[in-house]
Formats: sequence, C-alpha cells, structure tokens
Amino acid sequence: MNTRQQILFDLDDTLIHCNKYFGLILDRFLELTHDWFSDYELTTVEIRQKQIQIDIASVQNVGFKSGNFPQSLINTYRYFSSKFQRLIHPHEEDQLLQLGLSVYDLEVEPYPGMVETLELLKSNGHQLHLYTGGEAAIQQRKIDQMNLRMYFDERIYIREHKNTDSLEQILRSGQFDRSSTWMIGNSLRTDVMPALTAGICSIYIQISNEWEYNIVELNRTPDHILYTATSIDEVPEFIAHKIDLEMKQRTLN
Repeated sequence: MNTRQQILFDLDDTLIHCNKYFGLILDRFLELTHDWFSDYELTTVEIRQKQIQIDIASVQNVGFKSGNFPQSLINTYRYFSSKFQRLIHPHEEDQLLQLGLSVYDLEVEPYPGMVETLELLKSNGHQLHLYTGGEAAIQQRKIDQMNLRMYFDERIYIREHKNTDSLEQILRSGQFDRSSTWMIGNSLRTDVMPALTAGICSIYIQISNEWEYNIVELNRTPDHILYTATSIDEVPEFIAHKIDLEMKQRTLN
C-alpha cells in the first residue's frame, strides 16, 4: 500500500485569504452606489444581488479573469442607471473600474496554520501540488509573496477555467495514482465536485464568507471519500486517518 499521498491544494481562501478583500471593495462600492442613487429607493440587498448575478454569469462565461470583478461593478451601476433613468457618468464608471482593479494590488496573508500544515505534510513524505484558478500573473504574484514554491516546486497549475476537465488534464498529465490523491479546497464547485467526479479524495474547507459561485449541491456515492474541515490544520489528521484505515483493512485481509 502506498502511504505517500499526492495532495493538490487550492490557493485562494484555502491557503491564503481572498474573499475578505473583495468584501472590502464591495463595501466601498455599496457606499458609492447609495450616494449616487440617494434620490431613489435602492437597498443594499438589491445592489448585492444584482452584482453577484452579473459576476457569476461572467465567470461561468469566460472563467477567472481579472476584468470580471470591476466590470461587474460597472454593469451593476449601468443596470440601476437604466432602471431609474439616471444619467451614466464616465467619471463614475472610471472610479468603479479603478476600485475593482485595486483588489488585485492588496497584500495577501495566509490563513492561520498554513505554514505548519504544509511543513508537516512535506515532512511526512507527501508530495504537494498547488492548483489555483485565475490569471497567471495575479496568481503568481500571490505565490511569490507567500514563498510557496518551497513547498510545491514546479508542481503549480494555474488555470483560468477551474473545473472537472481542468482537473482531469492535470491528473492525466501527471500520472497520479487516484487512490492516493487528494484535492483540498474551499469551493464545492471548483475543488470538491471535480475531485469526486475524478475519483480522488477531497477535503472541503468551510469558510464563513463563502462566495456564492462556489456553493453547489453535491451528488455523492458511497465510494466517494470526502472530509469536511473548518480549518486547514485539520488536513494532516484526515489524511493520516484514511491511511490508518487502509492499513488496518489490509491487515485484516
């Protein structure tokens, strides 16, 4: 039995914070929108629902591109301008463009336990991989800031479309043993569901401020191995638990 596991980690909101930075920008967007549309009956819920709808539709259409988020702010602004027959001002659109793009310039920070978890798994002999969605330049900047290459070496995969097909490509090109391969991530849509479809193990990291795009209903069979964690430092324990079970079963057989 192979006790050495191959472990693919998601990056954003698994190893490092991401959604909270978008939340900060969205808070500022809501302030601006309420200010500009102060003469009209427009609630925070209406604004957020429309922005989420536009943002998710864009991701589903073109993938994880940096222009999606700022454009969702602009298109939300245009939607309500049309709805209330308010003039569209180019300087306001430019302000929203710059606001949306500013999220990619913020310094990233790791989730608590990131370094300790990666160090432990590496020291236990497991091979670590990084599989993240987004534009190469933006994701690489985060990877460099966190000095993550020391854990993943060249085993880093950046994809604009992060789905079952992308994961299958990685698994086939890397000759992974699926019985000892894991996908660790916070997204049910882009991490967990593709992993279960591909027949590999998965650990779902629950976060409190999840992006709506990441939430889907899972179809599982008894053969699927899925653990749910609330923090990254639970990952080594789950992996060790599965290895221990397999060793016991092998002894009984």
